[in-house]
Amino acid sequence: QVQVVESGGGLVQPGGSLRLSCTVSGSFSSIYSMGWHRQAPGKKRELVASFTPGDQINYVDSVKGRFTISRDNANNVLYLQMNSLKPEDTAVYYCNAIVVRLPLRYNIWGQGTQVTVSS
Repeated sequence: QVQVVESGGGLVQPGGSLRLSCTVSGSFSSIYSMGWHRQAPGKKRELVASFTPGDQINYVDSVKGRFTISRDNANNVLYLQMNSLKPEDTAVYYCNAIVVRLPLRYNIWGQGTQVTVSS
């Protein structure tokens, strides 16, 4: 069984920073890709930032220059550094990992962590 667990959410004032972490654990051969998504109330879930299988990094336009995705491959941890936070960044943030358990790949989601940006 594979688990994805996020941490680091909370309440922050506009202009503040938060760092989210996501740990992937369990039995698997490798991680094919990882990323952060978010879902605000009444809105669809959107991809915020991700590592592609080719190790390229993608960001949604609204967070470029403010958010940075990084990872610790040795420990299967994904991070999202969020700076200059805005009220519109308020959402539940989900970590997603596609892991390889040969011969298949599995798409695993975390339970989400709430980020609230408010004064």
